[in-house]
Amino acid sequence: MKITVKYFASIREALGQGTEQRDTTASTLADLRDELLTISPSHAMALARGKPVRMALDQVMSDESAALSDGCEVAFFPPVTGG
Repeated sequence: MKITVKYFASIREALGQGTEQRDTTASTLADLRDELLTISPSHAMALARGKPVRMALDQVMSDESAALSDGCEVAFFPPVTGG
């Protein structure tokens, strides 16, 4: 399935990009996070399991068990963002 992944704040800075379109076989946010961890050392560091990372699915705060669907939007961001 094809999804849109958005990165915010320090995660965006670490990855050098704010958004990307991805083809994925992940069925949940947890699966997607695990998939993204394998892309590059920067992804592994920014999205590491030991780091607090918040996630939203279609602009709704969600936990890692949330199911993905074709065309959905996933956002990753640190727990505190300023503006």
